[in-house]
Amino acid sequence: MTTIVAVKKNGFVSIAADTLTTFGNTRLHASRDASHDKILHIGESYVGVCGSAAHHLVLTNLLAKTPDVQLNSKEAIFETFRKLHPVLKEECFLNPKEDEEDPYESSQITALIANTHGIFAIYSMREVFEFTQFWGIGSGHEFALGAMHFAYTQNISAAEIARIGVETGIALDKNSDTPVTQYTVPLISS
Repeated sequence: MTTIVAVKKNGFVSIAADTLTTFGNTRLHASRDASHDKILHIGESYVGVCGSAAHHLVLTNLLAKTPDVQLNSKEAIFETFRKLHPVLKEECFLNPKEDEEDPYESSQITALIANTHGIFAIYSMREVFEFTQFWGIGSGHEFALGAMHFAYTQNISAAEIARIGVETGIALDKNSDTPVTQYTVPLISS
């Protein structure tokens, strides 16, 4: 799995992720993986994706072909992924089933988005959330959230808090490992 976090503080947004890929009990360290960065650069946004390794190539390919991808608000992210869902099913053969009781088909994608407009997350049924301080996704996210909760009150930057979050996930989650990748952008004043 993974540890991916994003932090918004003092006019900056920072997103960071571990770089380990796992296949069951097999671990593929970044030193042996030519494309170990779990954070995609899509337009002016950074998108950290967890779950199947296939998501990275699929999203990179589809979003590059999709005109006017908007990831700058809850509504725009929802609309982008709503339009993407039938394409995922028809062109990429997505299996949209998770649980029979689910109210909607699943996109099977969980992603954390950081850009000049803030921090957003999208979950498998296209639920979109916007966060005011920080958030995390992946198997190490609970450890990261605890560390960032404490670190956020300290006199340190968004980038430093994000790094603390991912490093804590790496220290405590067996499915996360170094090195850390990280990107920081200034927020647009609103």
